[in-house]
Amino acid sequence: MSITREQVLKALSYVEDPDLKKDLVTLNMIEDVAIEGNRVSFSVVLTTPACPLKSMIENACRNAILHFVSKDVELHINMTSRVTTPKNVGVPGVKNIIAVASGKGGVGKSTVAVNLALGLAKTGAKVGLIDADIYGPSIPIMFGLECARPKASEVNGKTRIEPIEKFGIKLLSIGFFTDPNQPVPWRGPMVSTAVKQLFNDADWGELDYLVVDLPPGTGDIHITLTQTFPVAGAVIVTTPQNVALADAKKGIGMFMMNAINVPLLGIIENMAYFTPAELPQNKYYIFGKGGGQKLSAELNIPFLGEIPLVKSISDSGDAGVPVILQEGNPMAAAFFDMAERVAQQVAIRNAKSTDTVGVR
Repeated sequence: MSITREQVLKALSYVEDPDLKKDLVTLNMIEDVAIEGNRVSFSVVLTTPACPLKSMIENACRNAILHFVSKDVELHINMTSRVTTPKNVGVPGVKNIIAVASGKGGVGKSTVAVNLALGLAKTGAKVGLIDADIYGPSIPIMFGLECARPKASEVNGKTRIEPIEKFGIKLLSIGFFTDPNQPVPWRGPMVSTAVKQLFNDADWGELDYLVVDLPPGTGDIHITLTQTFPVAGAVIVTTPQNVALADAKKGIGMFMMNAINVPLLGIIENMAYFTPAELPQNKYYIFGKGGGQKLSAELNIPFLGEIPLVKSISDSGDAGVPVILQEGNPMAAAFFDMAERVAQQVAIRNAKSTDTVGVR
């Protein structure tokens, strides 16, 4: 008996996307079904290349074909992706804008934003990073680009800023345009204009994700970003102690205001515990334990993970080579897991939106 396309699709209709809660066939995630005798091949189009459930979905598809079609099938599954996006993003070519925020300074928000962007890029996604912390830009230092200056080019008769590319992502920071030794004493309207220019006057090209490192607190820049550009979601960075959690809660409240209404992708607890290099299995909860998880449960917001307090993380940022680029480093693995969870939440939020494109 020959194998038919209908048999293959029927078998795959029993495989559910764990996040979207629908089967792969209904979600139009199965493409390029080809059958030649006993050989069957097809593509599974995931909603992000950073999908943490990729292996599980592949195994489920394989088991479904072997169980419902034939145990003797010679099977080839091509796992690929098409990043979803809210229908109106606001920046041409950019599919998803991800805001990284914190209620207060000193919680490692920029470190999280940098490693998040690089983690997404490591999965094969096209990624950009904007340093919107106008008063204290740190991206130039963390990428070893203190002396870098972006070029400008003419595109369709308009002058466009060319983001600087390093480690596979595109970068822009106000720090590229100012003296690093001088403060930036700008008033609100000047700040808002500068932030808009980083988005609108740059040639970003095609990006799956544009990560935005916001300044701490809740101010002009946050309002400018959220009211000017449709943001796919916000990531909140906190540390475990109560004073940081209280400020994080205020930041979360800002994104949930009716005038802003930005989806919360989740909470990241940075400096969650200290692990000495000579005792890598030991965890010392210097600032308290589980504060981020408790806040996540209280507000019904996803918890995206714990990042330990390890000197190599800050050292790598100071050296201009973020820790996630260090293969084999357990801290790199922690940030990569975080990046996958963020991408997962973006895909879930996009799927829930009535104005989402990408999943056909």
